[in-house]
Amino acid sequence: MILVKLGGSVLTDKARLRTPRRTTIVRLGKELAGASESLVVVHGAGSYGHILARRHRLHERFLGKDQLLAGARVQRDVKALDMLVLDALLKAGLAPVSLPPSALLTMDDGRVADFASKPFLDYVVMGLTPVTFGDVVRDRTRGLAICSGDVLMLELARAFHPTRAIFVADVDGLYTADPKRVRTARRLESVAAEDLDAIDFTPASTADVTGSIEGKVRRMIEIAAHAGETLIVNGNVKNRLRDAVRGRPVAGTHVVGRR
Repeated sequence: MILVKLGGSVLTDKARLRTPRRTTIVRLGKELAGASESLVVVHGAGSYGHILARRHRLHERFLGKDQLLAGARVQRDVKALDMLVLDALLKAGLAPVSLPPSALLTMDDGRVADFASKPFLDYVVMGLTPVTFGDVVRDRTRGLAICSGDVLMLELARAFHPTRAIFVADVDGLYTADPKRVRTARRLESVAAEDLDAIDFTPASTADVTGSIEGKVRRMIEIAAHAGETLIVNGNVKNRLRDAVRGRPVAGTHVVGRR
């Protein structure tokens, strides 16, 4: 099994509310269809989730009934993005099935308390491609919480120990600093926990309610402990994802987990 996380920054313009990159979504669907093994696909919410979630502080504690309406709107919006991903996979010849986290996962004070992983395996055995995504979910303490695609990747990696876990980003991998901000930033061929202190994790300017870049990388390192191979590739470069899901050498960053 291969786990693939399609980043919201690749699928959408994260600075513009509900703005998909349709051509990219269709291309990535075609590249996924060339996978050498069964797939489970996770995608981020991008501008379908982060902007409204931050505006209504859904990533914080429960602040009142207004958040309930905002949470419902975000759930509706991320399902709209999910439909675009499903359409792309269908056109590419895969048989996707959507598994919304809000129906499968419960959090407690921002941490996963319960996750039903069995439906993913059941659908894979049938020959279908499960698709899930960052979403607003129930939280026993806060009422509502944000469950990121990275959190879902970790839960799925723990459950299934995939051959590969692939993170599709809008850059060529992990750098010593943000390459969009620092021209001298150098791409890392591999990264482990002991390398993180030497990386400049200055936060991006766009809204992200799922945590810092450093936190995301630390979660990738945790995921790597459960996967045969974990890597970050650039989804904006044609055929990078195709080569990654086929097990071919590809430019990117390998993430090394603690064993």
